[in-house]
Amino acid sequence: MARGDVAHWQAVGFDLDGTLFDHRGSAAIAVRQFTIDLGREPTDRLVAVWFDIEAEHFEHWRTGSISFGEQRRRRLRAFLHLLAAEQPSDVGHADALFEQYLAHYRRSWRAFPDAAPTLAALRARGVRIGVLTNGNHAQQLDKLETIGLAPLIDAVCTSEEIGVTKPDPRAFKILASRLGSTPANMAFVGDNLDQDIAGARAAGMCAGLVQHDSKTPVKLDAALRAALDGRDVE
Repeated sequence: MARGDVAHWQAVGFDLDGTLFDHRGSAAIAVRQFTIDLGREPTDRLVAVWFDIEAEHFEHWRTGSISFGEQRRRRLRAFLHLLAAEQPSDVGHADALFEQYLAHYRRSWRAFPDAAPTLAALRARGVRIGVLTNGNHAQQLDKLETIGLAPLIDAVCTSEEIGVTKPDPRAFKILASRLGSTPANMAFVGDNLDQDIAGARAAGMCAGLVQHDSKTPVKLDAALRAALDGRDVE
């Protein structure tokens, strides 16, 4: 593939959470409100621990050891334990409590400011756009619709729907196929070195790392340029 211009790519794939969608910003707002609902003060430490708990149990779901619903229940129980709050009496009670958090989360959903302009510019140049995410299928589609990015995307692959999780190269190859491309003729942008960048490169794609929340942010356009130039991620 010729380098120098993104129009040489047939397609570009993107991760969703942390790449196009501001999951951390949305969830931070939600967990603060949820903590208030529970009668506790929403400190920065509690918000940070919420994300630690999320990462631990989401990984158990990603690797198939627990169900999606169970990872939510385990996150809830761990957070309530931290707060020294009463534990749910049963599964139904746990799910209802987590729905309180989800209601706050959904009201806070937002795309990163550069997401829509970047996708629109790629489409204007004839580049097809896909999303590959390890998230829950229904929720990820809902996110894209709610934040207004769905009309700019040609294919969405979730691990739940395709049966393969990142960083497995097969997931990236499925995305390429659905975009009518080959891995060699497309790029992938994500925020996780292991799941996004290493996985995409193992599948034969160019890849660029986006870092929205870093002290030295790397926005989507810079990540695309890095992929285009074939630079290694530091």
